[in-house]
Amino acid sequence: MTPTAWLAAAIFIAIYVLIVQDRIPKAKLALAGGVLMILLGVVDQRTALYGSARVEGIDWNTIFLLLGMMILVNITRHTGLFDWVAIKTVKLARGRPMLILLGMSLSTAVLSGLLDNVTTVLLIVPTVIVIFEALELDPVPYVIFIIMASNIGGSTTLVGHPPNIMIASATGFTFNDFLRINGPVMALIFILFCGVIWWRMRTSDLREESRRRVMLMDESRAITDAPLLWRCLAVLALVFTGFAVHGFVGLEPATIALAGAALLLLLHTEGSRRALREIEWPTIFFFIGLFIMVAALTHTGVVRAVGLAMVDATAGNPLALALLVLWVAAIAAALMDNIPFVATMTALLRAVAPELHPDPASVASVEQMIVHESIQPLWWALSLGAGMGGNLALIGASPNLVAAGVASRSGHPISFMRFLRYGVPITLPCLVICSVYLWLRFFN
Repeated sequence: MTPTAWLAAAIFIAIYVLIVQDRIPKAKLALAGGVLMILLGVVDQRTALYGSARVEGIDWNTIFLLLGMMILVNITRHTGLFDWVAIKTVKLARGRPMLILLGMSLSTAVLSGLLDNVTTVLLIVPTVIVIFEALELDPVPYVIFIIMASNIGGSTTLVGHPPNIMIASATGFTFNDFLRINGPVMALIFILFCGVIWWRMRTSDLREESRRRVMLMDESRAITDAPLLWRCLAVLALVFTGFAVHGFVGLEPATIALAGAALLLLLHTEGSRRALREIEWPTIFFFIGLFIMVAALTHTGVVRAVGLAMVDATAGNPLALALLVLWVAAIAAALMDNIPFVATMTALLRAVAPELHPDPASVASVEQMIVHESIQPLWWALSLGAGMGGNLALIGASPNLVAAGVASRSGHPISFMRFLRYGVPITLPCLVICSVYLWLRFFN
């Protein structure tokens, strides 16, 4: 590699190390790393912001999809809908901890698939802590299981998991594609996950007095703005319908999410300022800085060199390479947040596609090449590996860190090792299931 390539790699690794240490907000680090790449001439400003013929710059489709969904969720949150769902789940479970956890896990998985898992844990985790404190039980194991349910549910759809958004933006995979490919294996994994919940929590001790106190919660009082709730539900229904058919109408998911956000802002003028203030701007700027750094790595040839090394390690065998991507993605997520890793892998897979395509000269563009049937299994392996790797360790995914922050502020800190004791025995069987699924789906 050239000296510029080594400089790009050094900056990227240094930022990674600082992100893993979690002492400085990762949005600051990513932005600093991206700006440093431009100032030192590793990548020029135009390529970093807009891309070039062979380099992806900032992925504005991902940015605007996140912005649109954040606005929709911020407005809906103030109707009390999510608190209503939580309390109703407790009532249906008759105040029994294991049934509450199963119900809350199902609610979390569904909401994570429809909204996004970062937003979902922000909404659900505080409620879980309140419920289990009222039951006089340690909330930490329950919060950990909710985190895992959010990663499983989010991995099922295009909009539920930031890495999936990035993969869809790079490949053009639709909302229905994710349901069709990831849906079956995630459903199987969620069933396994529920079995683990039953096995781990079957001996939970609960006082009858605590159970009665929780059952007295009134879910009807959770809804604070019924007219706004109906407007939100109508707009969300339109947005999800748009996601389902966007491949047929020629609109990107970002366009549909922004259209829904604009419509809901028009229907809720009195709360528009608050909805915009509550956008997770650190997450947005983290993505922007990250995309610039990955553009620099691609521009200098670092990504291509790493990709070719992976191809050489598997002798170009498609199944071996897909399994390598799956397990490397999962293990890497245990060591660092899966978002920067997926951003790097997305660029990597684009770079090595010509080496894997059976007849690259017959393809008119890179966009057509990277979705060829010989390349597609690698994208799905990346999606599944990043999703399951998020459950392996505390720093594996953004929802983990967000939920851990909420729990810590509530007086229930989650240590790295405690999360690992739950994550390893759950995630390893899930990765084995994903490995078998990839083999059966694409190579058998």
